[in-house]
Amino acid sequence: MSTVRIPKYCFHAPTGQAYVRIRGRTIYLGKHGTEASREAYGKAIAEFSASSSKARSVAPVPANGLTVVELCSTYLDFAEGYYTKNGQPSHWLVHIRLMITRLCGLYGRELAASFGPVKFKAVRQTLIDAGHSRPYINKLIAIVPRVFKWGAAEELVTASVYHALRTVEGLKKGRTKAREPEPVLPVEEALVDATLPHVPQIVADMVRFQRLTGCRPGEVCQLRPMDVDRSGEVWCYRPASHKTEHHGRSRVIFIGPKAQAVLLPYLLRESTVYCFSPSESMQKMRNARQAARKTPLRFGNRPGTNRKARPARPPKTQYTKDSYNRAIRRGIEKANKAIQKAAEANGTQKPVLLPYWHANQLRHTRATEIRRCFGLEATQAVLGHAKADVTQIYAERDQSLAAEIMRKIG
Repeated sequence: MSTVRIPKYCFHAPTGQAYVRIRGRTIYLGKHGTEASREAYGKAIAEFSASSSKARSVAPVPANGLTVVELCSTYLDFAEGYYTKNGQPSHWLVHIRLMITRLCGLYGRELAASFGPVKFKAVRQTLIDAGHSRPYINKLIAIVPRVFKWGAAEELVTASVYHALRTVEGLKKGRTKAREPEPVLPVEEALVDATLPHVPQIVADMVRFQRLTGCRPGEVCQLRPMDVDRSGEVWCYRPASHKTEHHGRSRVIFIGPKAQAVLLPYLLRESTVYCFSPSESMQKMRNARQAARKTPLRFGNRPGTNRKARPARPPKTQYTKDSYNRAIRRGIEKANKAIQKAAEANGTQKPVLLPYWHANQLRHTRATEIRRCFGLEATQAVLGHAKADVTQIYAERDQSLAAEIMRKIG
């Protein structure tokens, strides 16, 4: 991030006045060198500092008013400084840039003051036409009023523009042509067990650990020995970063005996090193290939001689949510190839292939099990949700249990 450049106290020779240029606007301060001009300069700089969260020169305001693309550019400068997490850009910036690109592509050259609800709905319609789901459209479209709200707070646009955009409600289920997303359901234990033999050992242990603890995929990826308190019978894992930390909430993941057995071999390393590492997984795969090699070492390539010294994409030291899910998907693809091969050998015409699933479904599975055995409040405590209605999304109701109850009392 660049440092803020403070506008200078300048002298206007033709009039003998002091002036300062802020965001392309010239502010005259009175006679140069006087105490009053110095006070006026200090006031202007204070207002500039209060409204500048990102130190970057802002496009000058045209005489006929600010355009939408200029407002969006200014807001993006602010957002890149504001939406950070642990010194790194937040994933929310991806959505902001996407929405700003779409907004400026349609109405970038028009005045920001003339952007109203009808044009706002036109931008929303492009998202519907693109085939995005209704919740995702509502998530993206909420960024536009936020841009104008920030602009009103910085006195770049009038507050009436923001209030007019607020009259446009989000898309309602069943009242729009936008598609509804498929619900995220628990993944069956048999499906997970059929996938595990076809993924790397480290990924398989990540799946086992997540299935036992019910934590989020990102919380599995960032696990380090230093984050685990092993003083009690049940271990406590406090992630260095989690989804709701910007709300001031703490997050503790409790690790029971079964999950401890899975995790223990990965704790025997430096405390600051990630437990589950793609580079370590790659090395284990190479070692396994070398152990299974049938060609003598005096024939063919020796281990490591056919590898690039500087590969374009070297293995990382930490899994991400995306790389974790890709590893699971590749495992399912390998399992399906094995099923197809076996079916061809047996003469089966239509083999039953494994459906694709992702890591977050493991969290839903654990939530459903806990709710079935211990109730909604216990599920809320384990998952770390602040509200029970969020837990309801994860803990799918067990209809077989409801049917059994009605069989007895209904």
